Amino acid sequence: MSQEQAQLSGPDLTGGIARTEISNGKLLGHVGDQAVLLVQSGDELFAIDAHCTHYSGPLADGLVTEDSIRCPWHHACFSLRTGEALHAPAIGPLSTWQVEEEGGRIFVREKRPTPKPVAKSQPGGPKNVVVVGGGAAGFAAAEMLRREGFAGGIVMLSNDPDVPVDRPNLSKDYLAGSAPEDWMPLRENSFYAENNIDLRLNTDVASIDTGSHHVVTADGAKVPYDRLLLATGAEPVRLNMPGAQQPNVHTLRSFADCRAIIADARTARSAVVIGASFIGLETAAALRTRGVEVHVVAPEKRPMERILGPDMGDFIRALHEEHGVVFHLEDTVVAVEGSKAKLKSGATLEADLVVVGVGVKPRLALAERAGLKMDRGVLVDAFLQTSIPGIYATGDIARWPDRHSGMDIRVEHWVVAQRQGQTAARNILGQSRKFDAVPFFWSQHYDVPINYVGHAEQWDTIEIDGDINAKDCLLRYRYKGRVLAVASIYRDLASLEAELEMERAL
Repeated sequence: MSQEQAQLSGPDLTGGIARTEISNGKLLGHVGDQAVLLVQSGDELFAIDAHCTHYSGPLADGLVTEDSIRCPWHHACFSLRTGEALHAPAIGPLSTWQVEEEGGRIFVREKRPTPKPVAKSQPGGPKNVVVVGGGAAGFAAAEMLRREGFAGGIVMLSNDPDVPVDRPNLSKDYLAGSAPEDWMPLRENSFYAENNIDLRLNTDVASIDTGSHHVVTADGAKVPYDRLLLATGAEPVRLNMPGAQQPNVHTLRSFADCRAIIADARTARSAVVIGASFIGLETAAALRTRGVEVHVVAPEKRPMERILGPDMGDFIRALHEEHGVVFHLEDTVVAVEGSKAKLKSGATLEADLVVVGVGVKPRLALAERAGLKMDRGVLVDAFLQTSIPGIYATGDIARWPDRHSGMDIRVEHWVVAQRQGQTAARNILGQSRKFDAVPFFWSQHYDVPINYVGHAEQWDTIEIDGDINAKDCLLRYRYKGRVLAVASIYRDLASLEAELEMERAL
């Protein structure tokens, strides 16, 4: 019996249920050996997969909004009618079933076929699209182009040796050893050939000829485009200190980086993590799960205070200390000598393994050389188009007009990058869709998930609903009375409701 079969609960929906059995608009049941969620929205009934296609989040705990449902874990959104994944981080669709009402009872019967993309002609539209970048935004754009029925050429140029992977997991479950390697690719290798996506790995792009509409790769090849999407992402900040080039000193951005850290962690007794923000502390948690002694060194007074505030920062520090992490705050590593890390304070730490997690910087050089308008990122309009028509930019490099905050912002969130890639793809096809998604990210520390909705570069008040130390809270970050962002621990439905409220305020 499969794990899913063992966890089946609720009624067999093929045998029929009374409408009164549907509580709060949802009823969890099953059809054969598959968990199915029956959803009532208004007068309509829908039957869908009970689990999100991203990380199998329980949709029974999600939020229904008209004819869609949102996952409580990472805010993916699906159509109740077709099962389509409307909002990343989910890409794959849900299955749907036929619902019928007979004699006052509701029956869920045959599974509906998954809708196939329909080739669409776009008069005057592009015949070939080039995507520079193999991360979240680039992959999401290529996938959406095909999902929308685009039949032209797609070339993806990635300087990574691996196919696009689930980057958030590199510092979470995969690094901790609880996620197998075959979970990591966003799609299996065959996906690209089957969808006629020309994915070229280990390929650097040297320049863009905006007049002749082609990009030039590092080996001199010219790749023509009708539309161009720049999704070059970001690269880790590297420290300029003695010993930074030693083989036991790592950054964490790529699948190859993660494999190298895992290889060293198998024999390491002690590790020094430089940086106390999300990548650094998720890495610390993963290494502690592997039984490695971990010391975290960072210049700030408390972890994550700049983003989450002092109370959440103190909680996160205490959480890691409960799991054996030792903090050296208001200090820095000035040199690594063999398996020793020397601190500015004069202390010396054992460091079989060193991970530098002090932030990333956007890869802007290609866009700058092409003459695109810049402002601490590539400036794009509400449709994610750059200052040169036909060239779009998304993800870590893009600075866009955020309607919620009223500012031009650039954020380095995985879900934002995916959603921007999807929006850019639709606009490349002439659909004229503004990017107005509310930013979202999640972080995982041992068994504690932190969800964050919105974007607050500053605040004057933090309202705390619940108890942070009890791991049951929702924090509202206000500036001049307005809620700019919400962080939460185990308040999944409230987090979804906050996201929806921000969307409706646009």
